[in-house]
Amino acid sequence: MAFASPLLEAVFARAIAHRGLHDAASGVIENTRSAFAAALHGGFGMECDLQVTADGEAMIFHDFTLDRLTGSTGRVDRMTADQLRHVSFKAGGDRIQSLAELLMQVEGRQALVVEVKSRFDGNTTICSRIGALVKAYSGPLVLKSFDPAMIKALRAAGVTQPLGLVAMSAYEYPDYAGLSPIEKHALANLLHFSETRPDFLSWKHQDLPSAAPYLCRSQLGLPVMGWTIRSAEEAARARPHIDQIVFEGFTPLAN
Repeated sequence: MAFASPLLEAVFARAIAHRGLHDAASGVIENTRSAFAAALHGGFGMECDLQVTADGEAMIFHDFTLDRLTGSTGRVDRMTADQLRHVSFKAGGDRIQSLAELLMQVEGRQALVVEVKSRFDGNTTICSRIGALVKAYSGPLVLKSFDPAMIKALRAAGVTQPLGLVAMSAYEYPDYAGLSPIEKHALANLLHFSETRPDFLSWKHQDLPSAAPYLCRSQLGLPVMGWTIRSAEEAARARPHIDQIVFEGFTPLAN
């Protein structure tokens, strides 16, 4: 793969730890400072998830609600950043941190892949905050989202780092229950491509090979990540179709 920029090449150079190098059995919870510290120590890139707060801050957390991972309940976007910083995880000693805090923790030492979460409700207010935070960041960093509207809003916010689409061939998860069959078809086939103009793709590895990522990779030179790979066997099966893995549950070679 001939990468379009040194930044993309740096991000794809090492396997990417999904939500950090987490291990719940050892008390290292996903998307926490400890998980990102473990990825740094292991020499891996790392992926994180961003949620918007009630006061417009970008916080590191995957779920739309606090219930699964913390001792609290309720929607993340209905709490302020200060409130979220005081929420305790069910295990480990970490607290929810902001994107600004994560950028200071990583300091460009390894690649950072930032996934911007979306409810597909048209709310892209988080993108202006992200744009302000990453403007001066000089380390290897890319941003991605399942939602094409987020990619367009990030570009409009002045983000200069590479932007990517996360996608799959069938949108059957509960998060996408509100989308129409036509909208799901458009997402699976990248019918928004002329508007979003992604720099890379992140594709569900079980759906590979698939026409959209195959054509983007082979004809347009867009690199493709495969998610979420949970064994060396899955990595080997996906390898002919991708340029890097997003992994969890096992430890691949760092390079």
